[in-house]
Amino acid sequence: MGGFSSEREISLKTGNAILRALKGSGYQVVGIDADRSLARTLEQERIEIAFIALHGPWGEDGTVQGLLEMMRIPYTGSNVIASAIAMDKEVSKKMFLYHHLPTPAFQVLRPDDVAAGISLPLPVVVKPVCGGSSIGTKIVRTEKELAESLQQSARYDNRLLVEKYVDGNDLTVGIIEGEFLPVIEIIPKSGFYDFTAKYNVGETEYLVPAPIPAETTAKVQALAVSAYQALSCSGAARVDFRMDSAGDLTILEVNTIPGLTETSLLPKAAALAGIDFVALTERILASARLHIGCGASG
Repeated sequence: MGGFSSEREISLKTGNAILRALKGSGYQVVGIDADRSLARTLEQERIEIAFIALHGPWGEDGTVQGLLEMMRIPYTGSNVIASAIAMDKEVSKKMFLYHHLPTPAFQVLRPDDVAAGISLPLPVVVKPVCGGSSIGTKIVRTEKELAESLQQSARYDNRLLVEKYVDGNDLTVGIIEGEFLPVIEIIPKSGFYDFTAKYNVGETEYLVPAPIPAETTAKVQALAVSAYQALSCSGAARVDFRMDSAGDLTILEVNTIPGLTETSLLPKAAALAGIDFVALTERILASARLHIGCGASG
């Protein structure tokens, strides 16, 4: 947990929640704040299985997964390739399109492209290509806001994703080992599910299960599994959607290390499915694998 990314504080919250749950169940658990001596610490602590609670770059992007594979330590979540693809919104969206899965129209800007502007009509959503927790993400409705938003997002990545804004509702589906959980509808008080809305209690209303027709529920769950499979994910993940007024669904992204804090979505969905927090952490732990080569499990 912890690490160096802009999501460090959330990662520590997730890690400490997992730590308490597993210790309470009798497991021998040690919390490791990941730093540059991580490999040495893993050896010193004689770690048998790594429960990854690192969010963002260097933890969710395949980096730490590669280290664990080199050290022959089984770990939770997706392998190196799936983690890297899911973290890179440009590549993951291209994978969605390749598999004929719906995702909002987009373009990617690099530093030299910013001055030329965008090709998509406003409004758009600007976000770092490799980022999470909505850090650096902005809804842009006017030309005046565009330059400022591009500049702010560029502080977090040298590639920016400019995505068509879909006016509608936020939905999310948790997945554990390829099995979907109940759909959650997310209603932020501010109208935008940003960092503040995600992690401050009372800033967002969560409807579990989402009050949508049974047919739509089945469709969004099936799309979530398809997105999970398209990126070759494993273990626990969460797929985020937008649903417009016509009920049409678009996939925004797949999170391969979902948060496990008091406001996190995966535990809320699991609870409705009869899986309490302790049982959820144990199920994720039991899914840990030692991935070999390009994705086979050992």
